[in-house]
Amino acid sequence: MARGLLRFLLSGASLAALLVAALPAQASPAFEDPPPDKIVIKVATVNGSGCPQGTTAVAVSEDNTAFTVTYSDYLAQVGGNSDPTAFRKNCQLSLVVHVPGGFTYAIASADYRGFAALQSGSNAMQRASYYFQGSPSTQFRSHPFSGPLNDNWQATDETDWAQLVWAPCGVQRNFNINTELRVNLGSSSPSKVSFMTMDSTDGDISTVYHLAWKQCPGK
Repeated sequence: MARGLLRFLLSGASLAALLVAALPAQASPAFEDPPPDKIVIKVATVNGSGCPQGTTAVAVSEDNTAFTVTYSDYLAQVGGNSDPTAFRKNCQLSLVVHVPGGFTYAIASADYRGFAALQSGSNAMQRASYYFQGSPSTQFRSHPFSGPLNDNWQATDETDWAQLVWAPCGVQRNFNINTELRVNLGSSSPSKVSFMTMDSTDGDISTVYHLAWKQCPGK
């Protein structure tokens, strides 16, 4: 597994945001074009059992409309000789996003991918939450999976334009993404292993966050 670079100082051109900070809903009638200026993303902290040091990488798309988080050691499993704590793995990313002046951003959607091998009777869940530093509320999205399953999986969180929560204009707030994988035995045999991954062993499995942009009031 390729061990990711944890020293990401990313240049790109626009970045994303998300669902959860209290800004009044001033929905624009249409999406603004991505700002042309460079955007810089720094990883402030990476914490969690699903993302040991050096196993997570972040990159901004060239068209300034998305960023990707890639994991190389994000696996939850249960059954057989699995460690009792391995049934749940999580990862919290805290990103410092330097946005071009006069713009704000929100996360319009997020795509999650991985692989699952679930025995008949077992079940699993992928969950994500998003919030800006200092926000009083957090938005959660959960996706359940049931065995038997032995295939790639994909889940998408989507938010309507009118419901997007925008990063505060003119204020630097870290953007936090907390993800979780959980696998349960259910009625499956305790001797058989069930697992679920969110990783990048083959270089194709990653998590993509799609951004929406608009100009700040008065700009």
